[in-house]
Amino acid sequence: MEKLEKFRQLGLSENVLKALKSKGFEEPTQIQKDTIPLLLRGDKDIVGQAQTGTGKTAAFGLPIIEKIAERSKTVQALIITPTRELAIQVAEEINSLKGDKKLLVVPIYGGQSIDLQFRHLKRGVDIVVGTPGRIIDHLNRRSLDLRNISYMVIDEADEMLNMGFIDEVEEILKNTNPDKRVLLFSATMPNEVLRIAKKYMRDYDLIEVEKEHTTVDLIDQIYFEVSHSNKFEALCRIIDIEKGFYGLIFCRTKVDVDTVANHLIERGYYAGALHGDMSQNQREGILGKFKRQKINVLVATDVAARGIDIENLTHVINYSSPQDPDSYIHRIGRTGRAGKGGTAVTFVTPDEYRKLMFIKRIAKVDIRKEKLPKVEDIIKAKRSRIKTEIEDIINSETPVEYMEMAESLLEENDPGELVAALLKCAFFEELDERSYGKISEASVDDKGKTRLFVALGKSRGMNPKKLVDFIRRETKVKPKKIQGVKIFDNFSFINVPFREAEIILDVFKKKKQKGKSIIQKAKEEK
Repeated sequence: MEKLEKFRQLGLSENVLKALKSKGFEEPTQIQKDTIPLLLRGDKDIVGQAQTGTGKTAAFGLPIIEKIAERSKTVQALIITPTRELAIQVAEEINSLKGDKKLLVVPIYGGQSIDLQFRHLKRGVDIVVGTPGRIIDHLNRRSLDLRNISYMVIDEADEMLNMGFIDEVEEILKNTNPDKRVLLFSATMPNEVLRIAKKYMRDYDLIEVEKEHTTVDLIDQIYFEVSHSNKFEALCRIIDIEKGFYGLIFCRTKVDVDTVANHLIERGYYAGALHGDMSQNQREGILGKFKRQKINVLVATDVAARGIDIENLTHVINYSSPQDPDSYIHRIGRTGRAGKGGTAVTFVTPDEYRKLMFIKRIAKVDIRKEKLPKVEDIIKAKRSRIKTEIEDIINSETPVEYMEMAESLLEENDPGELVAALLKCAFFEELDERSYGKISEASVDDKGKTRLFVALGKSRGMNPKKLVDFIRRETKVKPKKIQGVKIFDNFSFINVPFREAEIILDVFKKKKQKGKSIIQKAKEEK
């Protein structure tokens, strides 16, 4: 069957199929199979339950692209997301799927210039992707008119609930026309989310896509903090510490793929490259070598690696940080297949830490920090493997020509010195610690801060010192990391580095009062 034929059968146009082909799509995911035909041919609202990484954005984005008119000068579709990162991601994805259709897609979120957003909205926008706070801000300023929208999408509804945005979502719904189609997507369906569906949605179809446990649950997910200049040295250490490494290395651009693959080959690794500039014959040749394990390291872009089916991978390494949670899930899903485990490694530079925490939260995955292997540990592992390989050769039948040479050498040399000399001759470069460059540990501690809302204030006897001491006792976060403390009558705010923010949020997530966490991320500033 021709590639994309299954997308064509869903009722999508040639323009959209062309865009899908350029992005490397081949077959629709389950949520796309279930949702796209209902949106194209039906008229009911839709409630979809599906995990991140299942292709939800394309599931609602493709039909919206097909159904709305070109450049109508009025907002035709509104997509609400809980975070600015997700707003940017969804807007970029829809822009990449619209093909040649003349549609203006704009993200609006706190932290971006509101004057820039005014100019976009005044000029006329077809699809708005935004966070609740900034959407309401524009509604209040009358710079955003939602009275004529045809579609409203509430994405990651359970995350919206966790961040305290449900009231804002209801307020936005009240400012829209009653005959729009509402599409609500959520990984889980808590009662509050279902209440919104029942109150504001008409008759709707319920789509449930089961979580694929084999995709994530069997994968050991770790990250290393490294500077950009140290990524290649870090990659070499990870390959060398592992016995039988067989992995896929993801880079963001074709240039990065070629650069990393060529450097690996220069260092003596059996590596290959895969990207969109390669001919079909070149692509098939490289994949054939990789499947037969003639090469054990394949460096690729997301588009080039989409749809390839390789079994028994030990590692997937995100050399370049994934763009979004969907990309992360798709990448790491290459390993841990068919009930087998695998390891997913992500390199994180200090300025990418916030993005990783966003991916971790939205994709609902456990990614733990580890330290890079030390050179002495790698050399020790190599020595152990070499010893095992030599013993295996001894236990097999040794060729006669080598025995004759060995006897001659033993007559003239001390056996211990002879073996040491042979090992040096054969493995000098492999066991030379100087072949590894130094890596200075990168730290994300001071590269950005998160503002947290604390549901404790003066009425509960709090002052700056008492609040800081309370958080220290509960989380073990050092007081000097907690800054910008502001105490009000019934609540407070603090500023902490990204890493400490995640620690604090994780601890207080388990210490809820009346169903809510005492400490949450502060709602976006307008």
